[in-house]
Amino acid sequence: MQDLNATLGYGQFILSGALATVELTIFSCILALLMAFLAGLGLLSRQFSVRAAARIYVEFFRGTSIFVQLFAAYFVLPLAGISLSPVQAGVLAIGLNGGAYGAEVVRSGIQAVGRDQTEATIALNLTRSQAMWWVILPQAVVVMLPSFGNLAIEIMKATAVASLVTVSELTFQAQMVRSQTGGTAMPFLLIFVTYLLIASVLMTFVRWLERRFSRGAATVRV
Repeated sequence: MQDLNATLGYGQFILSGALATVELTIFSCILALLMAFLAGLGLLSRQFSVRAAARIYVEFFRGTSIFVQLFAAYFVLPLAGISLSPVQAGVLAIGLNGGAYGAEVVRSGIQAVGRDQTEATIALNLTRSQAMWWVILPQAVVVMLPSFGNLAIEIMKATAVASLVTVSELTFQAQMVRSQTGGTAMPFLLIFVTYLLIASVLMTFVRWLERRFSRGAATVRV
């Protein structure tokens, strides 16, 4: 009971940590989504140099530790004259890491669209970019959304690594409460619940997008 009262007394720390986690998640997801589409489309490019650059990006960020990527963004980039705040370094590392995984989602989603759709766009004399933008992508996005929902949750959970560069997100604040109250169970129980709540909101939003895009995709079938 004493542990509970002490932890609740530091509720503002948990709340500020939750807000920081949400902020990190939103900006990291935006960067990850941008990089996922750029790299995913790059993997399908007809130009070898574009495909190679996209593949190098994907394999590098999927094949190295996110901890190393975070430390490189925060401690190594300043050596090249690029200084980032802890939050900026966290967003950069988490976003680029998530984008590498998302690129394969984009690639497979586009390839999952039936070949008859591509043939129909050729019959309609659409350019490759017009076909991709108006016909292929609207249908592919419906296929991608469940995987993007899972990726968003993984990104949200990955924000905990930002505590290593002193970003005051949930895990960092729970550690602060633990050090000041001497309690362990309640601070971490609170962040477990908070992470679950954030994940639930993310999945609800993704399901809403799925329904919305599913209706929209039906109108673009040729």
